[in-house]
Amino acid sequence: MARAVWRFAQVEWLVDRATVSPDACRCCPARAGAAWRRNQPPNRVRLRSAVLPGIARSEEAVYKDDILKLIQQSPLDIDLEAQVTGNPPTSATSDFLTNKEQGDWAERVVHRAINECADDFLAVRYGRSDDLSAGDAGFADFYAKYQNELNTIGKRPDVLIFRTTDFPNGEPDTLSDRDVSRAIAALEIRSSSFLIKKYEIFADRREKAALAECRSIRRRILDSSLGDLLARKNPKIYDLLSTATDETFRELSFRRPSWSSTPELQTLTELLKELKTHISTLHKRDYLSITPKQEDIALVNRWIQKFNVKHFYLQVFFDKAYVISFRRILELVADDENDGVMFSIEKDVKNQRKTTVKVNVAASSELLGRIDMPQHYSAKKELDRGRLLFYVSFEGGKGYLDPAVFREEVINA
Repeated sequence: MARAVWRFAQVEWLVDRATVSPDACRCCPARAGAAWRRNQPPNRVRLRSAVLPGIARSEEAVYKDDILKLIQQSPLDIDLEAQVTGNPPTSATSDFLTNKEQGDWAERVVHRAINECADDFLAVRYGRSDDLSAGDAGFADFYAKYQNELNTIGKRPDVLIFRTTDFPNGEPDTLSDRDVSRAIAALEIRSSSFLIKKYEIFADRREKAALAECRSIRRRILDSSLGDLLARKNPKIYDLLSTATDETFRELSFRRPSWSSTPELQTLTELLKELKTHISTLHKRDYLSITPKQEDIALVNRWIQKFNVKHFYLQVFFDKAYVISFRRILELVADDENDGVMFSIEKDVKNQRKTTVKVNVAASSELLGRIDMPQHYSAKKELDRGRLLFYVSFEGGKGYLDPAVFREEVINA
């Protein structure tokens, strides 16, 4: 990779000149992600860690302005003045309690991994940690206060990172705006129920199997009398099929005919039906993702505008964890060439049909290269009216931080 180092005012600027087209990442993230991350975005300028303190602070001073500009230019429909309203939910569910337990476990894994490995830095839990849930006494009041917080300072990140030298006498006071503003990074931690290594193997096999079936159906049609029949009945489909390759099968689009007057036409119809099924498989999103909700973007920005601390999303799977900067997410979404390759916009049932940005993990960096599986056990919550909710709780599990990635992608990002 061609690189140039410019030195000015005792600061080194590192420029990556090489780029990789997003098209190269249509394959499994395990094969293409590392190369894509090394070279994206084009001509990106990064400040090395050895900088003069005054100049570093000057760089950070424009962070919140850069974020605001990216959001204002975003193709997403983001209302920066949005206010969170609505009545509190009246009852919790087993799924909600399990998801909350999993999220709390992910925070503990990240918090511990950073503090055990990064000697110069201190991770402090900062997000709301109340154990109240819908239906509990006092929940309505808690919910109203939380909405007020979102509407004033925005969405608090889960973990803040500080330099230990900034607080030689103890931990920072997270209730102090002054101390919070001295954080050098803020982590929004998301949890996923997947093993990413296993999923990547599955997705790769699924794609290869679908392509093999597409090739087989094409041969069965074109290498027999069915090819002539298709050319006569529908020349457009015939041309699409005869010129298709492994790279273009996923792009094929045609309306399946319903011929049935002869056995040959019935066979041809069934083969074309099977072909569309396998093409549909190729259209499926073949990557796991980092998942910021669209409605959270304005709330995250509100917090950034108040505290001017670099913000990151960290997706914790049960075997690894990946990090990407909030800035990079906004840059990815701003380029429609990345749509369907490095991100997608979806509405998930499990997220109450809320619009979610699904960012391909290939665009992120592997921060925890290994996570030991936690112990898990059944737990129950007894509601006031006597109803029992059973859910899964998690204990243990250890994350292993990559110090080089932590410094490069978080501290010096």
